[in-house]
Amino acid sequence: MATPSLYGLMAEFDNAEAIVKATHRAHEEGFMDMDAYTPFPVEEVMEYVSPHNTGVPLFVLIGGVTGALSGFILQMIAMTIDYPLNVGGRPPNITGWPSFIPITFESGILLAAFSAVISMIALNGLPMPYHPVFNVPGFERASQDRFFLCIEASDPKFDPNRTRQFLQSLGPQRVVEVEP
Repeated sequence: MATPSLYGLMAEFDNAEAIVKATHRAHEEGFMDMDAYTPFPVEEVMEYVSPHNTGVPLFVLIGGVTGALSGFILQMIAMTIDYPLNVGGRPPNITGWPSFIPITFESGILLAAFSAVISMIALNGLPMPYHPVFNVPGFERASQDRFFLCIEASDPKFDPNRTRQFLQSLGPQRVVEVEP
């Protein structure tokens, strides 16, 4: 299978206002697969770049529910089958469920936290020692004083020539191709 020849096109801006305007215009033009790289969080940009919903919240919910159910069932088995105690003449069954709440809660939180960390690492593709944008000359300044907008070739509206013209119309310092 042949490797695609282009990951996308990247425009470089010198201030936060320019990247906000550029992402807004790109979103209005219909570009959806784009990402912005800034030296500090720019909240307005995050409204327009492609959402990276990885499914981590679903895995956290599943982990939390599984942990809570496991904690509750483990206590029920221990208190009613394996080691029943007759305390105050009460039967060893589900009537003692209020005493199971703290461990049920804590085991749910514990498994949800483990699920959050493991699914975040796995589903976000971490660790990521290589990304195509690292090949762009000057990209290291994205962590210092430059702002970059990358429109990916996977976008349905992506056309190399039209996208380049569009990015150049936004007034960037430069527009470069991002090789895969």
